[in-house]
Parts: sequence; C-alpha cells; structure tokens
Amino acid sequence: MKPFRYICLAAAAFAVVTLSSCIGDNSPTAENTPTAAPIEQSQANQNGEAADVEYMTKMALMKGHLLVAKELLDKNEPKQAEPHIGHPVEEIYSDVEKQLAQKNVKEFKTTLDNLHELVKAKPKDAKVATDLTSAMESVDTAIAALPQEKRNQPTFVLAAIDGVLDTAKEEYEAAIANGKIVEDIEYQDSRGFVIYAQDLYEGISAQMQTAHPEANKAISSSMSELAKAWPSVIPPSAPAKTPEQVAKLVGTIKENSQKIIKNSST
Repeated sequence: MKPFRYICLAAAAFAVVTLSSCIGDNSPTAENTPTAAPIEQSQANQNGEAADVEYMTKMALMKGHLLVAKELLDKNEPKQAEPHIGHPVEEIYSDVEKQLAQKNVKEFKTTLDNLHELVKAKPKDAKVATDLTSAMESVDTAIAALPQEKRNQPTFVLAAIDGVLDTAKEEYEAAIANGKIVEDIEYQDSRGFVIYAQDLYEGISAQMQTAHPEANKAISSSMSELAKAWPSVIPPSAPAKTPEQVAKLVGTIKENSQKIIKNSST
C-alpha cells in the first residue's frame, strides 16, 4: 500500500511557535512575559490534536481493511480476504503501538496475527468469523480510547476522514492502469476505506446539517457519488469511475471540510 497522507496540524503549530520564538528574541525579557506559558501550552495542545487525528486515521484504515476482509469472507473468498487481514499488522500497527500504550489500550496485535494465521491455515474454520469479530472489536476499543467529546467533534472527524480518503484515492489510482483494474487488492483496500469514511461521516451528519448545511450537502452528495466507484467488493470488469473522477470527488469533500476546520481555529 502506498504511504499514508495525514492532516498535519503539528506543522502549523510548529510554525506558530517558531514565529513567537523569533519575536521573543528581540526582547531580553520576552521569556519572562506571561505569554510564554500559554504559547507553550498552545503548541502542546496542537501537537496533541495532530497526534490524535493521525491515530484516528490509522485506526480507521485498520477498520477499513477488516471491513473489506469480512465482505470477502462472506463471499467465500478467503484467499482474497487474507491480505486485508494481514495489512493492519504489516502496515499500521507498529505506527500506533506507542500511542496504544499511552492510552492504556490492551495490545491486540496478537489478536490480529492469530486471525491472519487462521485464515491462511484453516480458512473454512468457523472460528474465523468469531476471531474477525474480536479483531474488529479490538479496533473499536482502541478508537474508544479517544475522548467521546473528541470523537463526536465534526472538525476532528473531518480531519480523520480527509486522511482516510487521501489514502483511498491513492489506492484506487494504484489499482488502475490503461483503463483497467489491474490490482484487486488496492481496489478492495480503497473500497474498505471509503465505506468506513462514510460511517464516520454519518456519525456527525446531523451536526453538520445544523451548523454547516451547505458544506453538508456538498460532502454528502460527493460521498454518495464517490461510493459508486466500488460497485462490489469483487472488482468489475471495467472501472466504474476513473482515478481523475475519484480524485475530484475527494477534492470536493476535502475543500469543504478544510474550510470548516480552518474557520473553527480562527
């Protein structure tokens, strides 16, 4: 899978702090002023917010992998499901391991590994379904380690959705060559990510409708149109949408979400 893209709030925080530091250098008493501590606290808050957005984005990617794996298992396609079960450990888990410990989340790498091995060795075993459910519940528990207030905050959720959709867009582009779907795994990855991005947006749609009706209309309609690029978990004979069409829809969603995020910080 291609490298993930995330909303980098920390960079903005660093720029603010750097500018403040430069101003302080012009005054020998600046570091003793009452504004020093608030600036440091602001940097810490923004860095913490960026870390939580990245954490949520990676958890969402894990969930997307497992959702598409379940679809494939339900269609009796364990060989196709297997890599999607492996990806959360192979590509994501190590990136969030430290944060999981900081948030007192019980490790679930073992759960994911055991499920992966079971699908490879005994794909027809009835235990596969229960172990997959346990894996999904483990990801949900990791997400729930974030404060509920934050998980219900539109700006936070929108930032995570943007990161997920960036990755979906890249995966979809990687799946297509010369007008054909040539990489089933990337097609399926991107499908799982978009499905979970839709789930995340559904959780804030009522708030968006009330506070940002125009943006909600644009995002909701673009999400619905975007989903049409993946008519089924088994890739169609020809792409339902071009990578350019997918990129445009993702761009519309991000343009609207970023306006809301930007306005909320001013």
